[in-house]
Amino acid sequence: MNDMTKEVEAKSRELLKDAYSLGASDIHFIPRKEDTLIELRINGYLYQLAILSRYQAQRLINHFKFLSGMDIGERRLPQSGAMLALINHDAVSLRMSTLPTPNSESLVIRLLPQRKELTIDDLSVFEEATQGLSSLLNYENGLILISGPTGSGKTTTLYTLLSSLQKRYNSRVITLEDPIEKQNDAFIQMEVNERADFTYADGFKAILRHDPDIVMIGEIRDEETAQIAVRASLTGHLVLSTVHASSASMTIRRLIELGIPRFDLKETLVGVIAERLVSIQCPVCGPVCRPDCENRHHPKRTGVFEILAGMPLHDLLTNSHSHRQPDYKTIEDYLQEGMAMGWIPRDLSRGRD
Repeated sequence: MNDMTKEVEAKSRELLKDAYSLGASDIHFIPRKEDTLIELRINGYLYQLAILSRYQAQRLINHFKFLSGMDIGERRLPQSGAMLALINHDAVSLRMSTLPTPNSESLVIRLLPQRKELTIDDLSVFEEATQGLSSLLNYENGLILISGPTGSGKTTTLYTLLSSLQKRYNSRVITLEDPIEKQNDAFIQMEVNERADFTYADGFKAILRHDPDIVMIGEIRDEETAQIAVRASLTGHLVLSTVHASSASMTIRRLIELGIPRFDLKETLVGVIAERLVSIQCPVCGPVCRPDCENRHHPKRTGVFEILAGMPLHDLLTNSHSHRQPDYKTIEDYLQEGMAMGWIPRDLSRGRD
């Protein structure tokens, strides 16, 4: 190994260590005409970490592309890859995405820590929301969907629900993901591999032959994956998946746009969860807790959940043209309540999810 290679490896380790220590969820390489800006996304906001020469940045990008299984020689097309890294003695899954730009490649690395297993109570400071999530654990078949934009906490909620279900029913959980985001020894996890011609459809057929109780499909992104999720729930399994949609009602509209008949949704859909992550503070002390405050260990962000289930879900699926106000608690309702309680700063409540 020559000195240049050692230098790139050391720089990549240092970058990952700095990002992880600062609690970053993403590392951004932003190519510019003269240099490359490195930014970290921390609690939803971007902060500048460093400025590298274009040469230094490209060497680092090539290094990460190689480690994550991307084609180093391909710079004209977007690519994605994944790898598992050990950072500060913790296992962290890294999801990587490149985009071609006129100034060189842009790279984003998402950090997904593997070590901490959360409970449903850890997901939100709103007790009503965690009770609503817990009530969905009573279903042994049907379809549960989690929606929200990128970075809204869908993956964390999905794995927390799966883990809680697996422990509660001692169920066989089989996942089909692209890629696997969190390793869990209690699950059987499969990864879609388009290069090897192993698609969601192929994986779904294999799963049903493997005697599952609970099936997780990483993301409903097109008509094929939507049909797979519904078909699995129609066969008597409990199916969990995620959808990119802005609200619970928009999630249903998205499925209908993907060709799922409303009748099938009435037969299978048992719950829709729309989620956001918002910054919070101590309602007693403000941004910084006193040493003796009982809230001093609270997280910096919390989940805000809109849960559509039971009669409100049935009414929405039955009365598609109704313009009544929703009779379930929306994300906006929780934001207003959080501000009134002092958990959510008024100037941050409209911040990035």
